[in-house]
Amino acid sequence: MNTPRFPRTRMLPLVGSLLVAAVLAGCAAGSPRPKPAELPANVALIGVRQAWSAKMPAVSFPLQVSVRGNQVALAGDDGTVLTLDAASGRELSRASAGEPLAAGVGSDGRVSAVVTRTNRVVAFEGGKELWRHKLASQSYTAPLVAGGRVFVLGADRSLTALDGQSGALLWRVTRPAEPLVLRQAGVLLAVGDTLVAGLAGRMVGIDPDSGSVRWEAPVAASRGTNDVERLIDLVGVVNRQGTEVCARAFQTAVGCVDTAKGSVRWTKPANGATGVAGDDNMLFGAEADGKVMAWRVASGERAWINERLQWRVLTGPLVLGRSVIVGDSTGLVHMLSRENGSPLNRLNTDSSGVAATPVAAADTLVVVTHSGGVYGFVPE
Repeated sequence: MNTPRFPRTRMLPLVGSLLVAAVLAGCAAGSPRPKPAELPANVALIGVRQAWSAKMPAVSFPLQVSVRGNQVALAGDDGTVLTLDAASGRELSRASAGEPLAAGVGSDGRVSAVVTRTNRVVAFEGGKELWRHKLASQSYTAPLVAGGRVFVLGADRSLTALDGQSGALLWRVTRPAEPLVLRQAGVLLAVGDTLVAGLAGRMVGIDPDSGSVRWEAPVAASRGTNDVERLIDLVGVVNRQGTEVCARAFQTAVGCVDTAKGSVRWTKPANGATGVAGDDNMLFGAEADGKVMAWRVASGERAWINERLQWRVLTGPLVLGRSVIVGDSTGLVHMLSRENGSPLNRLNTDSSGVAATPVAAADTLVVVTHSGGVYGFVPE
């Protein structure tokens, strides 16, 4: 696991203008999605069993499950924030923002943070609320908690830095807003001493002490004749290997950026809306039509494609052992071979659909559904 390691330094305040952006709730309306093909009988080529389950409030916002060591932090619509032990499913802490959520959860293992629908960042420590801060705009991306600070990516492509213990504003920067933005998680992570964010179709390296831009790398360029077609926001989750970060631009491209140099290694056309995952050799992602794709990290050339899940609404992938794992809108969890995309196993949760990209902690696969089901699976 790559742990954010910003140094704990004091920042200079930076003031920017306030911007307002319209919000696009997912994709533009279109023709109905074709019905998925029936799946064949499951043949379990690798043994997996459900070890535990838990229940929390329903999830309809773009949940990002935070993993720190053996702990997972997750949240429900009503503002409930839970930390569970991934090995047992045991509840370690519970807190509440007191109002519905728009984004979360960000955590460094000690402080957790979420964003409410009234644009407030709320931070907790050990189940106790530390502070709350009113944002100037909406956010659908889990805050990044790193180096004693909380960073927030706004839907208007603003960036806000707050003190992790007090919530005091350290700096805020803005960029020109677009007519439409995605109501889903964007890109925000720490790579060494650089804050890396997705701003439109660009991956941008930012000095966490001042908010000044160090470099910009274009993953995708606007195209089309209307606002929807020109929407190219980078979407989470990303694949980070050392200083290389690979990401997806919404329904446009996938690409990899060398964050040490601020340069694009490659980009390839791709038509997906969820994040990517991978390792040193391969990058994996699900297209909008349910095809699961693999690209070679060195060149961006396609390695394989799985069309068996076509027209299922898939989550972003998780790479775990020999498997690439995606959840779907019926609550099934599909385990595919990293080598060629062939099926390895299929797991059941509930019928409400998988709400977030699956995660792994304490040798346990953790899956959250829209109805608030939390499931822990382990190897047999």
